[in-house]
Parts: sequence; structure tokens; C-alpha cells
Amino acid sequence: MRIVVSGTHASGKSTLIADFAARHPSFTVLPDPFELLDESWDQPSAGLFAAQLRLAADRLLSDEFTGDIIAERGPLDSLAYLHVLHDLGRAKHPDDTFADAGDITARALGAVDLLVVLPLVDDDGIIAGDDEDLELRDAADRALLDLVDDPDVVGDVPVAEITGDRAARLATLEALVEAAATG
Repeated sequence: MRIVVSGTHASGKSTLIADFAARHPSFTVLPDPFELLDESWDQPSAGLFAAQLRLAADRLLSDEFTGDIIAERGPLDSLAYLHVLHDLGRAKHPDDTFADAGDITARALGAVDLLVVLPLVDDDGIIAGDDEDLELRDAADRALLDLVDDPDVVGDVPVAEITGDRAARLATLEALVEAAATG
């Protein structure tokens, strides 16, 4: 099974994946693509998110990872950030950039069995500090939720929006994986 956990920064992705992996060691964890890039990126930029999108897509389409995987972020996350940077006036892209990024994202999501989205909600117990660029965080959350509803990008991949506290999120993800395994 191939699972991608998507969400804006400081939405609980790492925590959910760590909790899930601790109870399901047969799953290979693919870290946030940001962690695999050169650390010289110090600010969010179109180049940074384009690189993350390509990396996230490549690893989902790769034969390198066999068996069950759970990936922190997929190309959809980076596509949302690219849109947001453009909309907030922080980066300008030619229109074909979005089309190419959308095509790459759609192709990669075709290799995914479950897309988990962690939307920002008040009762999730997550408190993001001011250093988290809250404007970018909130805008990326809205953009991600809009993209999840775009069948040209997401296709027919099952999407589950998971909310609640830490325990509730883990229980929901485990129930989804169990249902997929038996169904």
C-alpha cells in the first residue's frame, strides 16, 4: 500500500507518520522531501517547491521502494505552495509552470493508494508559532483543500481528510489502512 500524508507546514504530518510507523514497522517511511534537499534553501521559494514536487513525484513513481510505504508530503503539497506563492505575490510563474506541475502531480498520484490530508482545524491541538509564516500556512491549507477536489489533479485516488487530536488521527488512519487491506 502506498500512502501519502499531505498538509501544510505545522499540521501534524510528522507526528502522525511517526505514531503510525511505530505501530506498523512493515511500512517504509519516506521523509518530507524538504529534508532531502540541499540545506541552502532558507526561504520558501518557487524553486524550492518545484524541487520538492519533482522529488516527491519521482519517489512515488520509482521502483526503488517496494512493499508498503507512507510518505510525508506528496507532489500535491508542493503544487499548493506554488499556487500560494504566486497568489500572494511572492513568486511569479508562467502559466505553463502550473500545467507542467499539475501533470507531474497527477501522474505521481496515480501510483498512490490513499491520500491522507490533514486540514487545519481548531481542535487538533497543534499550535504553530509566529515563526511558521502563518499567512503562508493558512493559504497553503486552503489551496491544498481546493486541489484535493480537482479530479484533473487527484484523479480517482481515495482521499481522506483526517482531523482531531493525535490519538484520533492515528486511529482513523489505522482504520483506513485496515479497511483497505480487507476490502
